[in-house]
Amino acid sequence: MVWTGTWVSDRLGIELAGDDELRGLLGLALRRNPKRAHLLVSGVLGKHVPQLPSVVHGHGVTLGRRVRALLGPEEAARAVVLGYAETATALGHAVADGLESAPYLHSTRRPVASVPSAGGFEESHSHATSHLLLPEDPAFFDRGGEAGRGPLVLVDDEFSTGNTVLNTLRDLHARHPRDHYVIVALVDMRAPGDADRLTAFAEETGARVDVVAHARGTVRLPEDVLARGLRLVEEQDSRPAEPLVPCAPAVAPARLELGWPAGLPDGGRHGFTPDHRARLRDALPAMASRITDGLGGPEHAGRVLVLGFEELMYAPLVLARALEEAGLDVRFSTTTRSPVLAVDDPGYAIRTRLAFPAHDDPADGPGERYAYNVAGGGFDTVLAVVDSAADTPALHAPGGLLAQLGTAAPRVALAVVPAYTPAHTPAPRTPDRQEPPVLPAPLRGPDFSSYEPDDVGWLLQDLSAVRLEAPVEEREEAVQRGGAHYAESLPVEYQPTAEYQELYRDALAGSAARIARAVGTVTELVLAERSPRPVLVSLARAGTPVGVLMRRWARHRHGTELPHYAVSIVRGRGIDANALRWLAAHHDPADVVFVDGWTGKGAITRELADALAGFPGFDPEIAVLADPGSCVRTYGTREDFLIPSACLNSTVSGLISRTVLRDDLVGADDYHGAKFYRELSGSDVSRDFVAAVEARFDEVADAVDQQVKEAASADRAPTWEGWAAVERISEEQGIHDVNLVKPGVGETTRVLLRRVPWKILARRGAGADLAHIRLLAEQRGVPVEERDDLPYTCVGLIHPRYTRGATGADGKAVGSA
Repeated sequence: MVWTGTWVSDRLGIELAGDDELRGLLGLALRRNPKRAHLLVSGVLGKHVPQLPSVVHGHGVTLGRRVRALLGPEEAARAVVLGYAETATALGHAVADGLESAPYLHSTRRPVASVPSAGGFEESHSHATSHLLLPEDPAFFDRGGEAGRGPLVLVDDEFSTGNTVLNTLRDLHARHPRDHYVIVALVDMRAPGDADRLTAFAEETGARVDVVAHARGTVRLPEDVLARGLRLVEEQDSRPAEPLVPCAPAVAPARLELGWPAGLPDGGRHGFTPDHRARLRDALPAMASRITDGLGGPEHAGRVLVLGFEELMYAPLVLARALEEAGLDVRFSTTTRSPVLAVDDPGYAIRTRLAFPAHDDPADGPGERYAYNVAGGGFDTVLAVVDSAADTPALHAPGGLLAQLGTAAPRVALAVVPAYTPAHTPAPRTPDRQEPPVLPAPLRGPDFSSYEPDDVGWLLQDLSAVRLEAPVEEREEAVQRGGAHYAESLPVEYQPTAEYQELYRDALAGSAARIARAVGTVTELVLAERSPRPVLVSLARAGTPVGVLMRRWARHRHGTELPHYAVSIVRGRGIDANALRWLAAHHDPADVVFVDGWTGKGAITRELADALAGFPGFDPEIAVLADPGSCVRTYGTREDFLIPSACLNSTVSGLISRTVLRDDLVGADDYHGAKFYRELSGSDVSRDFVAAVEARFDEVADAVDQQVKEAASADRAPTWEGWAAVERISEEQGIHDVNLVKPGVGETTRVLLRRVPWKILARRGAGADLAHIRLLAEQRGVPVEERDDLPYTCVGLIHPRYTRGATGADGKAVGSA
């Protein structure tokens, strides 16, 4: 037998080292994923490779029995089991079967508005990173009786880096601390350093952590494997593919009625108890008999594949197991979201691929889904098992899953399991009060923004194809006349001169360590005072580079992967309510920490507090890099200094525009919009900015520790000194509108880049922090007035009562009467 990892190993040098069983359990394939080149393909999981149901279920049950022996009967009776979507949902069920008395829950990527989230975590290397925990029983993780919470058993198909498990442990331990965790996987492929991080978690929390696996080993990866893997995928894609020829004339698949027990959950998305397990076990023989009769008996059915659907793995698996016990020749696998290269070679684990559109109206929007190793598998019948949420017209459409299965087998049948709705779900809304639609998942790079996909998810809609830019002067006049809001259009992106770019580079080189120190300080304060597992939500777009850096600090210093999203907030119109709704459905609002770059006079701070009044659970206090206005408690510094990311627009913020809110573009159920300026990629410094600051993290670590220690005992209560100063400046300059006074280096830079500036007030002797301000002012013909009494380094004044040609505070042109 040829090992099904040979093809990849020969070309990329990837090797498996460890127990003798490894090659029997795992093959190799190539991902279509910019984060990780290879995929460990299990032959016994029932996901990518059709396998005997008894083998798939048996491996999980065996692991469950080993856990039971490890815990002992009393502790096993107090345990709860958590599995990971999508690949390990059935494996986790089977482990719970082996434990016998444990309730089971698996994470999900399908939000349910009526079920509050019990937490969530990130799977950083995945194609879909966010996991939700939606137990029907709010006390699911508190099971254990008078002795306290019992052991938590976490089940995944493979334990590679351990990042996902660590993210889960940190999230759940912060909410439901316990003394014992057991990590279960088919294979433990961690490197020694990864194992050390789990040991460090145990030492940090005082909890016992055990690992149970069928086999252990490591994956040896060449340093350039990701780049070479992507090139290899491109080479294979460039080869012409042979068209699939239908095995039979296209006919409607037979629909088989299962007789699924009323009220029995279809799986562990919202919890699966021992009583549920017993009800399902009792009902299986009758359901298997109905399927067998519907297929015309074993002789007519021939070789059968029972094909489950993404997270719906366990119900199809036990149905297939019952058919196997009834004498049918059965294999089991499921469809998947994971994009993987198919190569028809005996030494490659994924020989064939069927692609089809998603058919369950997924929360993250439409996309392609896959069934691997079905075509060419020699199946006479494919029985597709889906839940009722996925039994849609898209399932039955030309090119849909059922049609694609018709190219792989002479006969296709369909069985539908009722999608379980938790009992506390409210009744359907009346026509005049409809349930809001499920919101799409965040946009990520490289499709939207030049940041790494893990760095930030944008809770925005892509308006890149819409012409929104207008000359600065036209925008200013329209805004001041009351005919438009500044968020209804975009300024033309400023293209820096060579001299200005040189100033930016000098500023970054001179301030990277200072920024790193502020990033570290504000991140450590958030971790210590706000949440041990915060969900960073930056206010797009000035807050986004700061959120990216805070996420990088947490990973660098603590090995913690923090979720990070960017949302829109618009002065005078509030925060994006739909973005908040998505966040509340996917995370605990109490963990959300809003992030911005700096405070000026504190207008956005007040705007956020007002906007969140109707969204209980969210904390309105912003965490900022710099708080010169003394408007917040959580900050990295209160110095008003040059943050180089303020020097530029989209080219230092992932190539994303400022956000847009316009009635004809943003509906009631839409996110606010923004544009992705792909055409500016040649000028993009977003990743370079982050890298330059991150490179200084180790250098400033001791200083950060000292600043955090000092901050813990300091009085950091906001004094709103900045707001008072702005009111005074507004009156003394004859402007009489605080919205036209923009204090601080960052806000003054924005005035010069996006608005029509009138004059700049600069603190005498400010030096290098104002070099770019002086250059921009010179380029735009704006006077700079030196002052000795400014509480800020500088203040930008927007032209009051602006009309084109106006020069004075009264709005009159020079020389007019």
